[in-house]
This record gives sequence, C-alpha cells and structure tokens, in this order.
Amino acid sequence: MPDTPGWLIRHAAAAACLVWTLCCAVVPARAQDPAPQPLAGPGDSPQFLSHYDFQLCAAALSIDDPRFSWDTHFGGAVDLVDYVYGRVSIVGDYEAVLGDQFRAFDPNQSYYTLEVSGSVWAGRTEIAGVFHHVSRHLSDRQKRFAIAWNVLGARVMRQVTTGGTVVSIRADLGRIVQHAWVDYQWTGDLDVAIRRPIRPQLAVFARGAGQLFGVDSTLGGRDTQHGGRVEGGIRIDGRAGALELFAAIEQRLDADPIERLPQHWTLAGFRLVNK
Repeated sequence: MPDTPGWLIRHAAAAACLVWTLCCAVVPARAQDPAPQPLAGPGDSPQFLSHYDFQLCAAALSIDDPRFSWDTHFGGAVDLVDYVYGRVSIVGDYEAVLGDQFRAFDPNQSYYTLEVSGSVWAGRTEIAGVFHHVSRHLSDRQKRFAIAWNVLGARVMRQVTTGGTVVSIRADLGRIVQHAWVDYQWTGDLDVAIRRPIRPQLAVFARGAGQLFGVDSTLGGRDTQHGGRVEGGIRIDGRAGALELFAAIEQRLDADPIERLPQHWTLAGFRLVNK
C-alpha cells in the first residue's frame, strides 16, 4: 500500500488540479461533515438566513483497491431562521467517491445527504431534534434497487473558546425509522474539532470523529459496526474564505454500497471553507 510522503504530495497536488477549476465557479465552503456547526451562543435578535457552513473538499486515498482513489464533498448547512431560543437548519451534501477502474477519475459511487433540524438553547449548549436522510448510488454500474436510510434523532452541540483555542463538540444519537437494503437500526456520532491560531491568518487544527451503527443481526449476522476518522492540518485565512490542508486516517463503514465491509485508508487533501 503506498504511504510515502511523496505519494501524498503528488496526489494532493493532483486533487487540487482536478477540483480547482470547479472552485472558481462555486461558493467557498466550511465543515467536513454535512451538519450545522456549533455556535458560540444564541443570537441577540430573530434573523432570517442567519448563518451558513459550506465546504468544497477533495482528498486522495491511500489504499490498494481501484474502487477507492479520491473522496470529494460539496455542500453544507444553512440556518433558515434564528429565533433567539434556537434555530431551524437544513443540510444538503453531495459526496462522490472516485476510483480508477474504467478511467483515471472514475466516480463510481455517491452519497446524497438531506437533513432538517430545529434546536433550543440550554445556556450555551444547543439541543436539536433532527430528521436525517442518506441515499447511496452507483455510477456507470448497474443497480436498480434503493440503498437509503432515514434517521430521527437528537443532537447536542457546544463551542468553547479558551486562550484563543476554539473547541467544537457535536454528538448525535438517532433511530433508523426507515431503511432500504441496509441492516441499520440506530446510529450514534461524536465529533470534536480543535483550532488554534498561530499567526493572524494561519491556524492549526485537529479533529476526531467516531460513528456507531447498531444493526439487525438477523439480516446479515453481524454485530454493531464502528468507524472513525482522525485529521490534522493547517488553515490559511483569506478575506472571504479559508483554505484547509489536511492529512487523516479513517475507517469507513460499508465503504462499498453493496459489500457490507469496512475499509481503512489514509488520505491527504484540501478543503475550501467560508469564514
């Protein structure tokens, strides 16, 4: 499996070339996961379209499997209404996984994520009710059945700033209320991100995310599934947005839509985010 620094540099540069032409025509982005990001606290007055978090991201994967060469994201979250005591948010995210089976950049599968949530503030902790939908699709491959699931759950978010370091925490727990093909019954997520400025326009960041899926053992004979990601990098702030350069290791649950098997990979890439 290729894992040398030279491999990461070459593939990160290739990812930048691949996606940069798209970057020129779209809005800057923020946030790795398709979900509202923790805020420092409630607003002072009701507002319409009060906040957004968008991302445009591409990363090269190091794994000896031609189905998995690149991982890309485009999308984000928008707060439709901030009513001081909480907010109503929507999420739309598109993730494409590329391999090199048929061509150099072969988008063989995609995830579509849609979500709506409503929250209330308890001090500086935000508690939200969430309806979350994910569907998975193949590209240039035959699949006539649906792979999708809907989650009804709760989310807790908190942002803490101490000594210039910003810590953002998000935790989710939900019940799978509808599913097709998958054997999931419930899901839980924990995401912790830390960012610390080291220069006026330069910061370092680290992030850890974990995920659990409870499954119906009568459908596939397997136990609770778990995955996660650890990421670190630098952030360069511009006038209207920021560029994040990162490296990470990840265990991806059910990486192929048809095979119910996890994949483990290292990755390096960039993310354009709004400030």
